[in-house]
Amino acid sequence: MSDSISLSHSSGIARLALARPEVHNAFDAALIAAVIEALESLAADDGVRALVLTGQGSTFSAGADLNWMRGMAKASEAENLADSLELARLMRTLNFFPKPTIARVNGSAYGGGVGLVACCDIAIAVEGAKFSLSEAKLGLVPAVISPYVVAAIGARQARKLFQTAEVFDAPEAARIGLLHRCVPAGELDEAVDRELHWLGKGGPIAQAEAKTLALRMGGLTREDAERIDTGNARLIARLRVSPEGQEGLGAFLDKRAPRWVNA
Repeated sequence: MSDSISLSHSSGIARLALARPEVHNAFDAALIAAVIEALESLAADDGVRALVLTGQGSTFSAGADLNWMRGMAKASEAENLADSLELARLMRTLNFFPKPTIARVNGSAYGGGVGLVACCDIAIAVEGAKFSLSEAKLGLVPAVISPYVVAAIGARQARKLFQTAEVFDAPEAARIGLLHRCVPAGELDEAVDRELHWLGKGGPIAQAEAKTLALRMGGLTREDAERIDTGNARLIARLRVSPEGQEGLGAFLDKRAPRWVNA
């Protein structure tokens, strides 16, 4: 078991927690690999009926780890492509996980953290959680998470939030479709357990087929996603090494405003 995650099983429910609370459960290569490995193992486990995904501490996930971002800024386009393909694989594996998934959003989610929420079948957050698709502030775009976020909130909302990179709250996230519910912090586990109660009444084969049906009717198959993910990984790799991407990443790491803010 990786130190990056925590995994437990009880009564057919797998609970997977991002376990880097000291950095707000930010992504790095080790975390991405650990979550992919756990998801693939759980998918093959007939004793698992449903998955609950959450974060340790007060944050669900802050997106990219600071040290990982430093590596991105210095890496070649080919190296950035390899990193992006792994993140895309994580999102795709979660989105097409063959059993019901619940995002137990215990706190704020930014960037790739929003992608994880969008990839889950059911998403419930605490009322105080904040969300942002913040990549444009770095001269980047939320490329690899975009198919799943657009499927959750629609192209109209995505056009706005991808460009403004603004922070929005949990009630707004529920209004636009990223969340199904937001609840007081003390009621989060009760709300998750209620969804698990209803999921427990369904046939596991029927639920797997129902999920596939909904995804297919929504216009996204696993094969389509793999093709789209490859193109989006190439896009973000190109932007990271572009002059604007380098300026945005550098400004973020140096804790200063990028040059275009004062233009």
